[in-house]
Amino acid sequence: MASPVPQLSAQEAIIYLMVMASAVDGSINPSELMTIGRVVRSFPLFSKDHEDKLVEISEEAGALMGSDGGLHKVIHAAAEALPEHLAETAYAAVVDVVTADESLNPEEIRMLELIRDGLKISDDGAAAIEHAARARHMTMEAPL
Repeated sequence: MASPVPQLSAQEAIIYLMVMASAVDGSINPSELMTIGRVVRSFPLFSKDHEDKLVEISEEAGALMGSDGGLHKVIHAAAEALPEHLAETAYAAVVDVVTADESLNPEEIRMLELIRDGLKISDDGAAAIEHAARARHMTMEAPL
């Protein structure tokens, strides 16, 4: 039996997207986990309750992702849950997570494209968010 697409809150939708984007390459590394926690603690749309339930929500996201067509179900559920004014906020959170390890692999790039399309993020909006994320993750070493 196929897993139904859950009805998510906007906050749960963003967590699902972050978890999905971080796991797309087969694992979630420590810097991505730390970034998900930082986003939930620091973005004003999240509450202490979301932080307390982060593991539970992440496990639910993983279960949906593992179902038949799971990636598309997560994107669809998130798009349904997010009001238009939070789409770029969600995309910014996802970009923060996938750039946390200072590299992007082809799977992560494709996932960003799918999320951007699913949330109807404009090319200009996506470019600005991605540029800002690169700037936030710069270190003292010059990029290659």
